[in-house]
Amino acid sequence: MSVRTIRLELARNPDFPLGSNTRGYEFKAPLTGDGTLDHEAWPGVRADCTVRRFWEGEDDELGRLIHRGSRWQFHYDGVDAEEDEPIFKFDRHRFVEGEYVSITEHDGEQRTFRVARVR
Repeated sequence: MSVRTIRLELARNPDFPLGSNTRGYEFKAPLTGDGTLDHEAWPGVRADCTVRRFWEGEDDELGRLIHRGSRWQFHYDGVDAEEDEPIFKFDRHRFVEGEYVSITEHDGEQRTFRVARVR
């Protein structure tokens, strides 16, 4: 099972009426044929499941996609586990261009991101 690279970009919101391609995430994960996360394949490729959070005006944050219990989260290098970013219903999302995903970020705010690219 190979991993796919998924790019999420900030979706439209009151602060960014057009969204933003300079704020988001790029991560690697195994996907099933319909574009959902492949939970069964993840243990075999988890070392390859990295994440980069990019946010204009801030340094990139690097980490990995983790699965704890029934939840998927982004965990960043040098950050305590209680600060991991949970992803709302990540296991039910289809990662195909144009779909949307909600992530609760470090500041406690839940933001919506658009799947901009899957390769």
